[in-house]
Amino acid sequence: MLSTDKHFESVLNALADPTRRELLNLIAERGQATATTLSSTVTVSRQAVVKHLNVLNKAGLVAGDRIGREMRYSVCPSQLSNTAEWMANLASEWDYKLQWVKRAAEAKDNKKQ
Repeated sequence: MLSTDKHFESVLNALADPTRRELLNLIAERGQATATTLSSTVTVSRQAVVKHLNVLNKAGLVAGDRIGREMRYSVCPSQLSNTAEWMANLASEWDYKLQWVKRAAEAKDNKKQ
């Protein structure tokens, strides 16, 4: 697996969890948020929110900025865009491969007739 595939894998793994997707959406709606603020709106503890934010941070989906004693998180949209572009390219490659298989199968059927 290429290193870029590993990067996309970390993004997809981070997004696979519904709580992390909810946290990402909340941060995007608010512009930025702290773990304490986020924990008041979700059903998990503040400690769980911090763990989820660390996963999102390692995947490059959020960035933390320390302001005084608080860590404020904001969304990093470029990682989402890069992953969406990678997925679109992957889908395009599969479409091309499937079209090739279809043409090969049709050509084989035409030879039988």
